[in-house]
Amino acid sequence: MATLEQIQARMKKLQAQAEALLAKRAQAAVDQIRELMIKHGLTTADIEARAKARRQAKAAGHRLSNGVPKAASAKGKMPPKYRDPRTGATWSGHARPPAWIKDAKDRTRFLIDGTAAIALNDNGASKATTAAKKVSAKKAAAKKAPAKKAAAKKVVARKAAKKKVAAKKLVTKKAAAKKTVAKKAPTAKRAYVRKTAAKNAAPGAAA
Repeated sequence: MATLEQIQARMKKLQAQAEALLAKRAQAAVDQIRELMIKHGLTTADIEARAKARRQAKAAGHRLSNGVPKAASAKGKMPPKYRDPRTGATWSGHARPPAWIKDAKDRTRFLIDGTAAIALNDNGASKATTAAKKVSAKKAAAKKAPAKKAAAKKVVARKAAKKKVAAKKLVTKKAAAKKTVAKKAPTAKRAYVRKTAAKNAAPGAAA
């Protein structure tokens, strides 16, 4: 029968083997994590920042569930009841009214019907607001179009003016060249006449 010392020695040996296996697995996990970090270009700072953000979000959610009354929590989820037709801003009808409806005597004209209220998208803007934005964008594009056309006309006019100036210069050069040729022609004729006269006046020519 094994003695207490032998059993303790076995336990130590097994404990050492277990620690070696755990260390080996941990090293394999570390190597795998390192490969993933290198593959995706991550650093320990990135991992710590992500973990910190998760901790903060979790803490904020915990505080929200424990510290905020249920009525206040439900208030943020209430659907909008009023909408500004000009800007598309909405108001649920609770808490402090916004400036666009605060001084209105008759708030019924700002009411949203059930269909419009359901049609709100995830960002809190209604389809009517999106349509209004599209109309505004179209108007802005329509305003820019004449300006672009005017700029294009100016460019065309400048090019035409440059071509006219270049054409005038070319015509002037050709006219000057013709004048030069015309001036040289009589001079050449006169020189030829003079030479001929000189030859005829020479003594050999008279004999």
